Amino acid sequence: MLELKGIHKYYNPGTVNEMCLFQNFDLTVEDGEFVSVVGSNGSGKTSMLNIICGSIPVEAGRIYINGTDITKEKEFRRNRRIGRVYQNPAMGTCPSMTILENMSLADNKGKVYGFGRGTNRGRISYYRELLAQLGLGLEDKLDIKVGSLSGGQRQAMALLMSTMTPIEFLILDEHTAALDPKTAELIMELTDRIVKEKKLTTIMVTHNLRYAIEYGDRLLMMHQGGIVLDKKREEKEKEKVSVDEILKLFNEISIECGN
Repeated sequence: MLELKGIHKYYNPGTVNEMCLFQNFDLTVEDGEFVSVVGSNGSGKTSMLNIICGSIPVEAGRIYINGTDITKEKEFRRNRRIGRVYQNPAMGTCPSMTILENMSLADNKGKVYGFGRGTNRGRISYYRELLAQLGLGLEDKLDIKVGSLSGGQRQAMALLMSTMTPIEFLILDEHTAALDPKTAELIMELTDRIVKEKKLTTIMVTHNLRYAIEYGDRLLMMHQGGIVLDKKREEKEKEKVSVDEILKLFNEISIECGN
């Protein structure tokens, strides 16, 4: 279980540009829950993910994972239990390294590195097997540098690599936003399969309202550092929540804000 309790987050504190994004922000995500998060720019979606991952500190409040307070825990330590896929495919892979080297790097996440070989040749068959599941032919290109792959291929690899080692949480930060529609569909289907197979607790920020409705067990909408909509799967299905309804709520919020 993930818990954010009484979170306060300020940007540019003590300056004329000081902004309070979160004030007494609370969120609980149950084990195995797949949460889709939508919201306008500046609503706090990515900041929330950064707070969970430890990329940015908070001024007040506590963060708990399975009852353990991790508020002061360093980002690299949290990364041992959290997998994250970013909007930019280049951020989840190393372009100057081969597919084999990238897979080996992900395979050794959280382990102590010595002066041995960086790639374990004995694991090649395992890497081929994992890559073959993507259906992109990458299993036959292990010696190709990742920088020469398409954005979709790299994002598929980033998703696979982020879940190779045992993790407790998967964080998806608009991971289909930079892809063409066909590739985005492929990545979402792959995401859904991996999340279900590994029973991962997942938080996905997306601007695609259809994905937010179709995928996941819970739908959140954020606005100005708060949650203005929270629907469980049962509620989504019972109320037949549609893209038009979510878009209407977006527009109502925009009008209230004078946009």
